[in-house]
Amino acid sequence: MNLRDKLKDKRRIVIKIGSSSLTHRETGALNLSKMEILVRELSDIRNMGKEVILVSSGAIAVGSRAARFERRPEKIEEKQACAAIGQARLMMIYQKLFSEYNQVCAQILMTKRTVMDNLSRHNALNTFQELLKLGAIPIVNENDTVSTYEMQFGDNDTLSAIVASLVNADLLILLSDIDGLFTDDPTENPNAQFIDVVEKLDERLLRMGKATSSSGVGSGGMASKLTAADIATNSGIDMVIANGRDFHIIHKILDGRNYGTLFLSQKKDTFYLMDYLEKMY
Repeated sequence: MNLRDKLKDKRRIVIKIGSSSLTHRETGALNLSKMEILVRELSDIRNMGKEVILVSSGAIAVGSRAARFERRPEKIEEKQACAAIGQARLMMIYQKLFSEYNQVCAQILMTKRTVMDNLSRHNALNTFQELLKLGAIPIVNENDTVSTYEMQFGDNDTLSAIVASLVNADLLILLSDIDGLFTDDPTENPNAQFIDVVEKLDERLLRMGKATSSSGVGSGGMASKLTAADIATNSGIDMVIANGRDFHIIHKILDGRNYGTLFLSQKKDTFYLMDYLEKMY
């Protein structure tokens, strides 16, 4: 049996979209054509009877554009202000697009600290479960307006893995500006080889990650994606890293077609997420 065939049977799916996949490279403004395709793909997943959670970057990028910054802001207070502007704009567009496909979306703002507190974690899980029961599509982002720690050191790659672990998802898909995992940086080394499947994430592969992002828009490089893979696979969740250049890739991945790098889930470690968070903080 093809390893990717089992992706067809996934029922609860978390999809993370990077800022570079949502915006025009030349201007930093939202790519509305791509957003329409994204919403249509997610709506069709719901129409198939599956549950889907979207972890969406882009608030700071959208807000900085609206506030007329010429480049991505660097000061924490500027990022917070841009996030406050951009998050509202982003959700307004998502609401409008999803309504066209008769879908309901919901906003959840959280940080990695949310899952460290027992009561907050319990409340967050209850909210996710109830929204999914209602057939809604939760749209998750970091609460950048108050969470300075995550903006300095975190990213939505890691957050999406934490969300996937929290809700006991079957599959995590990370879409960014890269095709998947290579043996080296393909932009610098033409001999870098693509890695189709990772059966077990070891220290050698984790060291392979480099904390860079080619777009200058997002905050997460390969290192953060491998951290996400580490969390997801040890939580019993398969994960795919693929290129978000064309959001039609979502249904192709779920059809079991050969796109991106597939990280195979390991035996579920119930305490892995909490152990990871305790080490981080």
